[in-house]
Amino acid sequence: MLSKEARKERNLLFWAAFKALMRKRLSSSGRRVNWVSYPTEVKNTYLRLVSDGKITAVCYDIQFKDEGIQALFWEQLGELKKVLEEKMKHPTKWDNSFINTEGMKIGRISWELEHVNFHNDKDWPIIHRFFKERLIEFDTFYQEFKDILISLVD
Repeated sequence: MLSKEARKERNLLFWAAFKALMRKRLSSSGRRVNWVSYPTEVKNTYLRLVSDGKITAVCYDIQFKDEGIQALFWEQLGELKKVLEEKMKHPTKWDNSFINTEGMKIGRISWELEHVNFHNDKDWPIIHRFFKERLIEFDTFYQEFKDILISLVD
């Protein structure tokens, strides 16, 4: 079992290595992007990278407090489902009743990588490659359709 400080250091090393891998990669829009904190430009939607020993996934979380907006946004994503799944070259999970760590019911679209462990250094390149590929695929989709999603909540 690692100490809290050792876990923190390990996390920092993992994410620093990933940032270095993505540093020169531009968005499909041609702009520089902070890939670890992807800018969705839609308040209450987040692209999260998760790798903690239990799960490794790229998650698009939709968490509006207003249930009507949440339902409308989720419905629009459903309309774009076929296009999104074609852009992503990995199986997609759709869960409009996901309970997050704060106990809030949110919508989550995710792409998971199995048979890797964040705590195994040998898996880091595999996890990094998975994150890179999914982020690039998501970005390609998102840059094409983000104006539709932004207009839903403006």
